[in-house]
Amino acid sequence: MAWDLKSDRPIYAQLIEQILLRIVSGSYPPGGKLPSVRDMAADASVNPNTMQRALAQLESEGLLYSQRTSGRFVTEDEEKIMEAKNRLAVDVIKEFLKKMESLGYSKGQTIDLLSHTEEGKA
Repeated sequence: MAWDLKSDRPIYAQLIEQILLRIVSGSYPPGGKLPSVRDMAADASVNPNTMQRALAQLESEGLLYSQRTSGRFVTEDEEKIMEAKNRLAVDVIKEFLKKMESLGYSKGQTIDLLSHTEEGKA
């Protein structure tokens, strides 16, 4: 999965989101070892200090943990990963509903449209 960083928002925040996406999608599986900070920073074309800051934030949230001599790993706590996944999903839904509202759709109309689209009728 390529790093997709844009200049419209802080790089640090985007790194957190993208690492989190990799965790919840299973690209970085539970208990899996992450590449080194320097390797991840080089791959994302960012300063290692910025990557370190993003990883430290995810560690403080309990999604990553460090082993002094072995590196950084993804938590094995499936519940914690699912909570993060649900938070991301809620954010996506809120953004979608806001966009649909700007198009003039009510929540009910949006739900109807989704139902019909899923059934292949739209």
